[in-house]
Amino acid sequence: MSLKKNLLKNGLASAVQKIIKIAEQLLLVPFFISAWGAAYYGEWLTLTIIPTVIGLSELGFGTAAANSFVLKYASGEKQSAANVAKSGFRIILLMVVSFILLSLISLYVLNYFHVFDKSLIDKNQSIIAVACLMIARLMGFFMPLNEAHFRAARKASLGMNLMSVYAAFNVIIGLVVLLCKGSIVMYAFTNLMNAVVFTILYAVIAQKILPISKEYRGIILRDDVNAIVKKGFGYFLSPVWQAVFFQGTTFVVRVALGPVAVTVFNTVRTLTRAVTQANSMVIYTVLPELQYEMGAGNLPQARKIFRFGLIVISIIAISGVVFMYIGGPWFYELWTRKALNPPNMMWNIFIISIMFNGLWWMGSDVLIAANKPYDFTIVSTIVAVISVCISYFLAKSYELTGAAMGSFFLDLMLFVYVLPKSCKLINQPIETLISESISDFKSLSDSWIKGIRSNK
Repeated sequence: MSLKKNLLKNGLASAVQKIIKIAEQLLLVPFFISAWGAAYYGEWLTLTIIPTVIGLSELGFGTAAANSFVLKYASGEKQSAANVAKSGFRIILLMVVSFILLSLISLYVLNYFHVFDKSLIDKNQSIIAVACLMIARLMGFFMPLNEAHFRAARKASLGMNLMSVYAAFNVIIGLVVLLCKGSIVMYAFTNLMNAVVFTILYAVIAQKILPISKEYRGIILRDDVNAIVKKGFGYFLSPVWQAVFFQGTTFVVRVALGPVAVTVFNTVRTLTRAVTQANSMVIYTVLPELQYEMGAGNLPQARKIFRFGLIVISIIAISGVVFMYIGGPWFYELWTRKALNPPNMMWNIFIISIMFNGLWWMGSDVLIAANKPYDFTIVSTIVAVISVCISYFLAKSYELTGAAMGSFFLDLMLFVYVLPKSCKLINQPIETLISESISDFKSLSDSWIKGIRSNK
């Protein structure tokens, strides 16, 4: 299948995935409140903190194994890819079993100290529901390695579509339970069953799409295990630096300026960073093809895909900047019902950050695609810490505008570091990046237009 068809299919699949994700986050809320009441639902959200944290505790091992698998398979090292798949699966399985035991111990300790007694929800129901959600989240640990089979087979869109079906089933099943006034145990149990069934089916389909285990007998090698573990911690730093940056900035704004300033700061940041949701769809579209070409050693094609992604993100970013500058304040007033009044300079700083954010984000995924997490995550963690410190000290003198300058520092510094780093990795001359990106985009657009006209 041609590159443009793969990109188009990936783009449609990522768009559907994003729409369902938004529906999953927003659609169920009124049904939760209607079925359980606001206070009961608030208690439920509190309980879900535990399985949510577990879901983020995969330590990056699955991602490390998945990226290594794709790169080795694309380069023709299929035996090595089979070895990585087997080593990765054993590591993930060991983690899942360990986390299940740890989760049961944690529930016992929490129950021993009567933590669940303080909730509006019945203690026994709380324990059973949380246990179900914990195991459901642990099933997600297997997803990256299975999804890697679709990327290696150049069928990334199929993997994304199956994930969308899973998410849609979660929404539908949740709606049915809530409309029937089901309990939290019923809701959590159906969530668990959906996760278990989908994980098994997803793995079976992945093996049929790329039956490498039938062609090559994987061997668990110490070098593969060490590499997965080492790189896994590099990927684990990604949520760490993001937590430092987002939660750290919120904390220092609260300390320096008070709770109202936190509300203003976070609402403006949330609104202006909505553009990144569109950027993420572009990245999900190009990343599978980019990674495969890098693994195959086809750097000219990888550079072309990279430049295409950059030009699309640039168009989205420029559109976002214009919209936020012209219509953003009006939308913000409508959204907050004129209850908040952010400083104009703070607003403009966040708008300027949109452009830098999109470009460094695309560049960072080149490093991730190359399975070089430390090249990005160590620097991003350091920059995040410095950014939070800048936000605190400047907030003391310039209030919310100073806090925004600290956030702008992160986007600017990562742009300065990541974009040249990613270009160097794929041998892309930085001085010709803009002209070649425009030329590639025009060529691909003309090709798509001709294809559409010829099909009519």
